[in-house]
Amino acid sequence: MFFHLPLEQERRRSDMSLTRLLVLNLCSDLPFLHLFTCLFFKGFSSFQVNFLHPEFERRPSQIVSQDNMKVEILPALTDNYMYLLVDEETKEAAIVDPVQPQKVLDAAKKHGVKLTTVLTTHHHWDHAGGNEKLVKMEPGLRVYGGDSRVGALTQKVSHLTTFQVGSLNVKCLSTPCHTSGHICYFVTKPNSSEPPAVFTGDTLFVAGCGKFFEGTPEEMYRALIEVLGRLPPETKVYCGHEYTINNLKFARHVEPNNAAIQRKLSWAKAKYDGGEATIPSTIGEEFTYNPFMRVREATVQHHVRGFCHWVPMETDFLLVI
Repeated sequence: MFFHLPLEQERRRSDMSLTRLLVLNLCSDLPFLHLFTCLFFKGFSSFQVNFLHPEFERRPSQIVSQDNMKVEILPALTDNYMYLLVDEETKEAAIVDPVQPQKVLDAAKKHGVKLTTVLTTHHHWDHAGGNEKLVKMEPGLRVYGGDSRVGALTQKVSHLTTFQVGSLNVKCLSTPCHTSGHICYFVTKPNSSEPPAVFTGDTLFVAGCGKFFEGTPEEMYRALIEVLGRLPPETKVYCGHEYTINNLKFARHVEPNNAAIQRKLSWAKAKYDGGEATIPSTIGEEFTYNPFMRVREATVQHHVRGFCHWVPMETDFLLVI
């Protein structure tokens, strides 16, 4: 049986090109995909909270240290984060999305490490815009990315491509939607009990997700639930922007009685007011307060039903327009 049930066709953002039909196969995720779509386009996209970050790039960096892996969180531009990833065993380092090259080199010098690698999550200028300048300042860098539009690219990667930074293993996770070539980088230390790390760019934020510039709701749902959501729950999440407080305010709007959201929002405000980053979270934590990873929860479904007139059953087919 087919149900040709149109989804709301007005899109609040002209840059979200969802004009083609997606015919989705019968699967248990269908109701949740529909809820996810409604939550983004009719919920999050219309939920506006003004939150400015004055002199964000001048905020101090922070270091997340483990015995085998160290990450320095480097604020950049108005709300971006770059990440210096250091292998403590070999003192080899990688930089994630180096939009401000001099700041990157200063950090590497401070730690006394050899910068060998650039991990680019996607081609947008606020993430890849410093690549070409950086490779001129530091010749010989390997520049990884999943899109030929990435500046100074030397190593194009795809889903499950693996390589090493020193003794650290890096696995590439394809998460198309924000951009078609978006890559997240999952980093582990072999034979270590320490939590791994994932650098998610503009796919997964603390309590939120990225805009659908070049993809579909189905792609973002798969990226969050089936790719990132299947990583170990203790995995530390390092995202591309400081959007945490805004995202948690929307999450509170969706689930006003969720105590995890209330606690995280209070914590994030205190951190930010104290000049600190609200990064990292963990994959396990995201399932407690991120509405886009909680579409299977009854409280989120109840909220979406308030503005989405049709919520499908698992036996339905769906045409998303």
